[in-house]
Amino acid sequence: MIPYGKQEITQVDIDRVIEVLKSDFLTQGPAVSLFERTVADYTTSKYAIAVNSATSALHVACLSLGLKKGGRLWTSPITFVASSNVALFCGAEVDFVDIDPSTYNMDMNALEEKLINAEKRRQLPDIVVPVHFSGQPCDLRAVRVLSKRYGFKVIEDASHAIGAEYASNPVGSCEFSDITVFSFHPVKIITTGEGGVATTNNKVLAEKMELLRSHGVTRSPDKMMNKKADDWYYEQIDLGFNYRLTDIQAALGISQMKRLNSYVTHRNELANLYDEKLKGMPITLPYQTKEARSSRHLYVVKVEESKRGDTFDYMRRNGIGVNVHYIPVHTQPYYQKMGFSEGMFPEAEKFYKEAISLPLFGSMSLEQQDEVVAKLKMALEV
Repeated sequence: MIPYGKQEITQVDIDRVIEVLKSDFLTQGPAVSLFERTVADYTTSKYAIAVNSATSALHVACLSLGLKKGGRLWTSPITFVASSNVALFCGAEVDFVDIDPSTYNMDMNALEEKLINAEKRRQLPDIVVPVHFSGQPCDLRAVRVLSKRYGFKVIEDASHAIGAEYASNPVGSCEFSDITVFSFHPVKIITTGEGGVATTNNKVLAEKMELLRSHGVTRSPDKMMNKKADDWYYEQIDLGFNYRLTDIQAALGISQMKRLNSYVTHRNELANLYDEKLKGMPITLPYQTKEARSSRHLYVVKVEESKRGDTFDYMRRNGIGVNVHYIPVHTQPYYQKMGFSEGMFPEAEKFYKEAISLPLFGSMSLEQQDEVVAKLKMALEV
């Protein structure tokens, strides 16, 4: 089976992890700080906070921006459920903005229209979370303009987009946002096994997220009530969580970061080859914006709705591990119990009924790609 995505673990990765296993620190040690500095330097952000998942990163990002009961978060319905679940973790309300039918990212016209109507009802969002679907950055300039006009904060869900660029800047630079979140799950571009990072240029937000990831506990005298504490002393000053990344994971991440550019380059080369090899088939190829460089986490084609299921099944039966990204969040049973229903975000629903993610990963060979193309051609002819 050729999977839609997979990690690549080299001997160098293994050696770096073994070094940590033989060291004094398996967690809360120097590897985590080095990984954070590596990500911050790559993205040109001032701060990077490593946690045990992108979900955790989104959660502490929301809390650091003050999201709470009575607050509101808006995001895209074409994403993994974590992007919206984090609002519920904070006791806040969640809503969605439909997608652009070309980019599959949040539709800026739909966002503006929704904001105009929300302002009239005095129900503006506190946070908007644009999702860089498949690694293609959203129109962040437009998001920033609207955020200044309507007063909301911006968290980029860049779980797909480490290594991507927008307006000649690396995604994660936070030029147009308050916080950016990355995922390092094994199917992502680089991996720490599980793990995530939040980047920001705001010192207060960085310190808040750092505090929340470790139980809300501090050993910094300047933050304690007891300013003359002994060396062993600590204080809990907030209600936090155990969201820490281990040094074992961080060591893997540091090693993987050294290959990030080569992975993104190879993914773009493969995507461009897909564009050429699939030309003329009865499918819709992914559109790429000119202002951004995608990290190409996913290569999603659209097949006529009446043929999508049969095409998917044929590919799976013949050794091609295609997938579907994503089932619109608002159609999930949990969200339907909250009052959401099918028909509310028609572009997202139409996209879901036609989408198939073809295999694309950092170590994918040209021979594997040719096999995917050949099987897809046969599937469409059946």
